[in-house]
Amino acid sequence: MEKAILINLAISKKEAAEAENSIAELAGLATSAGATVVAKIIQSRNTISPKYYIGEGKVAELEALIKQTGANLVIIDSNLTPAQQRNLEETLKVKVLDRTQVILDIFAKRARTNEGKLQVELAQLSYLLPRLKTQGRVLSRLGGGIGTRGPGEKKLEEDRRRITDRIGRIKKEIDSLQKRRAQQREVRKKSPVPAVSLVGYTSAGKSTLFNNLAREHRYTSPHLFSTLDSTIRRVTFSNGFYFFLSDTVGFIKKLPLELISAFRATLEEIREADCLLHVIDVTSDDALEQAEAVDKILNELRVSDLPVVKVYNKIDLLPEPERNKFLHINKGSGQLPLYISALTGDGLDQLKDRLRRILFKNFRTLRLRIPKSRAELASSLPRQAIIIKKIETLEGWEYQVATEKTSLYTYLPYLQKGEGL
Repeated sequence: MEKAILINLAISKKEAAEAENSIAELAGLATSAGATVVAKIIQSRNTISPKYYIGEGKVAELEALIKQTGANLVIIDSNLTPAQQRNLEETLKVKVLDRTQVILDIFAKRARTNEGKLQVELAQLSYLLPRLKTQGRVLSRLGGGIGTRGPGEKKLEEDRRRITDRIGRIKKEIDSLQKRRAQQREVRKKSPVPAVSLVGYTSAGKSTLFNNLAREHRYTSPHLFSTLDSTIRRVTFSNGFYFFLSDTVGFIKKLPLELISAFRATLEEIREADCLLHVIDVTSDDALEQAEAVDKILNELRVSDLPVVKVYNKIDLLPEPERNKFLHINKGSGQLPLYISALTGDGLDQLKDRLRRILFKNFRTLRLRIPKSRAELASSLPRQAIIIKKIETLEGWEYQVATEKTSLYTYLPYLQKGEGL
């Protein structure tokens, strides 16, 4: 396991105020990538050093700390230029990575599906290509470990033309997958069943909430970016109404642009939702800034017009008086955030009720009796209404459906007695 020293440089009062939380998050990233953090350094100065990023005095201090701790990896809590990375590695004689490279490495480690692996490889190669051009040489890492997963040494040693060709081939494959995903979305858009997307900062508990709502057993972990690949499942209410729930990749501050671009096909799921569930870790000291980081990315995806339910998760980790106070807040206005524990289920009844009222505010339940002579109406009904119950009889089919008030005029003759639009 690699021993890592983490460095944060603050060049403004705002960055200095956020430095402790930022380097703590970097420690979580480093641990998720497989490193042991042996030291953290926070430096404040007015400017970034063009040569080393940090000041030369801090570089000398870092050399001594490397000898003292036996560290073989330095991680900078920002993006480095190729020259800064090269100068630091040549001076310190250890591997130096920036924040983006660590995040890309974690994504490479966690990608499971073919699409996820392609998206990560595209992001990694897109990040490396300009650095190959700038350095005029291949990027060879000092040894293996973090920062070498994904494309791997062999691909990184290919010349620029081969890497460019590989990027082109990956983009074509992703475009093909994106078209298939778009077709699936078109089919879902024609369906009356609403869709909800889970969004939130990484490790806020989205996958745990997904599992609880959809009765799934998807992998969860306290590590950052424990799940990457988008999953869609059906969630059914006690009255038979249901919706589709999708889980998406977690966001993070300073999310690499290469990743946003590569995962755009997956993030398109968010745009097609009827409602967003924004999951926030109520126990995090950085909860407000994390929520703002997610809101910023949602604005970039142009989904700010969608209804958003803010859900503060992990109240089971709070002291009982505070937990009870939050559960009492859930009984208030439908405009307030909700407080839940995705792990224990506290607050989920209120969450489901909020979703039911948002998603189905214009729906009502009707009963239809369609004769076998109108089988074409029976086959097209799922595109017009949510089928809650279906019974086949000798004469035809009896349905209990959920539908918006104006969508079933063709079926008026088949409404059971006492029903009406």
